[in-house]
Amino acid sequence: MKAVVMNQTGGVDVLAYTDQPDPAPGAGQVLVEIAVAGVNFMDIGVRQGMAWNESPNPKILGVEGAGRVLALGAGVEGFAIGQRVAWVYAPGSYAQRIAIAATSLVPIPDAIDDKTAASVMMQGLTASHFATDFYPTQPGDIAFVHAAAGGVGLLLTQIIKLRGGQVIGRVSSAEKVAVARAAGADHVIVDAEGEFVEEARRLSGGEGVHVVFDGSGPSTFQGSLDVLRRCGTFCWYGPVLGGPGPLDIMSLPKSIKLGYATFFDHIHTPELLRTRAKRLFDWIGDGKLKVHVGGEYALADAARAHADMASRATTGKLVLVMA
Repeated sequence: MKAVVMNQTGGVDVLAYTDQPDPAPGAGQVLVEIAVAGVNFMDIGVRQGMAWNESPNPKILGVEGAGRVLALGAGVEGFAIGQRVAWVYAPGSYAQRIAIAATSLVPIPDAIDDKTAASVMMQGLTASHFATDFYPTQPGDIAFVHAAAGGVGLLLTQIIKLRGGQVIGRVSSAEKVAVARAAGADHVIVDAEGEFVEEARRLSGGEGVHVVFDGSGPSTFQGSLDVLRRCGTFCWYGPVLGGPGPLDIMSLPKSIKLGYATFFDHIHTPELLRTRAKRLFDWIGDGKLKVHVGGEYALADAARAHADMASRATTGKLVLVMA
């Protein structure tokens, strides 16, 4: 089979499109023919040596995708050959085939295409966690969403709106405003320098927002603190860009609540994974949640997808589509 491997840590030049042995499903695993693989900032972090260092190189990148069941390993129940499935956090997804633990798979409804399913497993479940568990958005809440035209930001904006909240979105360029507004953002601030606080406070009536979702790295940390109202909530995420450094908890202003939102706290059992994924698929099927695919690439062009994502010029979800 064809796959994209990283031979060492570094830039996009360490990625290679190669022939690899076909995997075979072990006990409890399912062999899947991949149709679409998702591209995530996590993949860039792995390539740069920020994760998976315990796994030797060369290794196949990617953790997310959708495809069709080819074979079942011993002891697998609940899936059938030919069935369409999706997954997240299954290493080795930049490939034509993968052997995955059955507990990591969710069935794809007939009404949802592979590209859509692969696009919401990481970013959709992340956005769902943020707006329903980490901070259960209530009608009238005002949320500030960084990177509002990105994959997480677009889905997060829609889920906040589904729950009756208002959204002030931040984007890095004027070209991204229309995309953020199409997702339902009530206001969009164009800012690439971290100078968003004054405008956001004005748009929130001078009091600040109820919650801020910040995956933009250390450069926006102080601004996100400043944009919150009294007793507001700060949802920090995005380890690839690094953290803000040591914090003095007694320096935190306005009795705010600050936390680091972790994906696996939202879906820490197979049952929760399937329940949360089904909710996303239901929202999509009902027309309440729209997926914006901002870039489609051949598997052989994974390096270009990484470069485009790192440039911050893209919007929505980037995917690798198998030939």
